[in-house]
Amino acid sequence: MSVESAQNTTAPVATGRRRVVIVGSGFGGISAAKALADANVEITLISKTDTFLFVPMLYQVATGMIAEQEIAPTIGEVLGGQDNVRIVQAEVTDIDVDGKAVIATADEQESRYPYDEVIFAAGAGQSYFGNDHFAEFAPGMKTVEDALYLRSLIFDSFDRAEAAAAAGRMEDARKALTFVVVGAGPTGLELVGQLAEICHRTLVDSYQHIDTTQARILLVEGLGQVMPPFSEKLGRSAQRQLEELGVEVRLNSMATDVDAESITLTVKGQEPERIEADTKIWAAGVQAAGIGKIVADKAGAEADRAGRITVQDDLTLPGHPEIFFVGDMVAKVPGVAQNAMQTGTHAGETIARRTVGLDSTEPYEYHDKGSFAIIARGKGVGYIGADKKFELTRTPAWLMWLGIHLFYLPGLRNRAVALKSWVADATGAGSSKELEQVRDADAPDMRQVERGQA
Repeated sequence: MSVESAQNTTAPVATGRRRVVIVGSGFGGISAAKALADANVEITLISKTDTFLFVPMLYQVATGMIAEQEIAPTIGEVLGGQDNVRIVQAEVTDIDVDGKAVIATADEQESRYPYDEVIFAAGAGQSYFGNDHFAEFAPGMKTVEDALYLRSLIFDSFDRAEAAAAAGRMEDARKALTFVVVGAGPTGLELVGQLAEICHRTLVDSYQHIDTTQARILLVEGLGQVMPPFSEKLGRSAQRQLEELGVEVRLNSMATDVDAESITLTVKGQEPERIEADTKIWAAGVQAAGIGKIVADKAGAEADRAGRITVQDDLTLPGHPEIFFVGDMVAKVPGVAQNAMQTGTHAGETIARRTVGLDSTEPYEYHDKGSFAIIARGKGVGYIGADKKFELTRTPAWLMWLGIHLFYLPGLRNRAVALKSWVADATGAGSSKELEQVRDADAPDMRQVERGQA
């Protein structure tokens, strides 16, 4: 397995094997590559980064629980030296549908990558529902760079509050200690829960002039319950658990304006409310990677408003059985990691069957194994099975989340480090000094952060 940049790429030696291009190194792309491990194919995996990002634990980087390298192993490590893959670090920007080639750019230089089949697994970025100017003041969290920036933003807020309180500027201190997260899905739930843990446990007694337990944490949701994909019962349980941690839950509330000093919330039929807050985090909505719309336009396929592509039952485009879409780029399927893995595996297995002359039109069927969201130590919600009848809350749900994510996190060392961190958090053995060691890493300028993993 080799890793190359686009400008240094040399044409592969002709082998007579089918050429498969995979665009993206997330759950979908990696699963597709693994499904082709034993197939007579030549895989070119093109990704903007040389790592696989374990997105479900990204919030733990943002809140200083673990270091970023623990959830972002290299693609080579994840694929375990799979010998029919070469990795190209570049961004796919275009496609030649008739010529069967994707065009990738690195350092302003373009390269073409011919394919017999191509799998688009470029994932999704943040969506601000047409209010992209919100991003400057309410960053999202889709990449490691995003998480590092948020980590800096969060912990700098405590330092600013301390300085303001020491100078007698209590209004500034209160604003610095106000955190607003928009979106009550899994990411928002996990972020505010961990913020509450930081304020009420980790940083207690760490400052002389502020009481971190007095921080104000708000979770804002436009719909009528926390965790809208879950049942009302689980939504109510999640809300109760958050409120036990001191989190203010605002339902049926829309963020209608965001600036450097505040966020404005609007409830239908009521006057808008302006809340002064230094730290605003956006965890609502996703937008599929832009390459999807480009491909759809050139191949005559349909894309919805979120940029997700309408595919046939086997995940290929109508009239183009050589073009697959998987994961968050596919319309009308859940935008969750298990769906990305299943669609990636399905696409890879379909191509593998083609190489030996077997039927390759088997329809994709999503199997919902269950879903869990963690809130804080001993707190969580989730369900097992597609019928969603077996529901868990609090400690059982928390333990299930830990077990599932420990199982899927790649690399024995990464699992050991994550487990150590979780045990320290659960037992109270983690200290503010250890947190400082994690948070002290340099964070990128937000203006240079690119969203989406491809």
